[in-house]
Amino acid sequence: MTIYIGNLSFQAEQEHLFDLFSEYGEVKNCSLPLDRETGRKRGFAFVEMVNDEDEQKAIDDLQDVEWMGRMIRVSKATPRERSGGPRGGGYRG
Repeated sequence: MTIYIGNLSFQAEQEHLFDLFSEYGEVKNCSLPLDRETGRKRGFAFVEMVNDEDEQKAIDDLQDVEWMGRMIRVSKATPRERSGGPRGGGYRG
């Protein structure tokens, strides 16, 4: 399971998130997506933890908590749906 953290401060860095979520267990991965055009942070992040129970505890405890001056939203991340349908092959004749 991956955790989505929204409404993040634009000052938040990966190490800040590691520190915050490490209070709940071992963090496996953390990413702060950047805007493709500007290279700036987009105000959200994803954190993956080793243990599902630790992830759920973090979600429960950190939902709607003020962190770095912003009320963060923490929830289970939902996978993005891929755009478009299946891609067909070329001419086979």
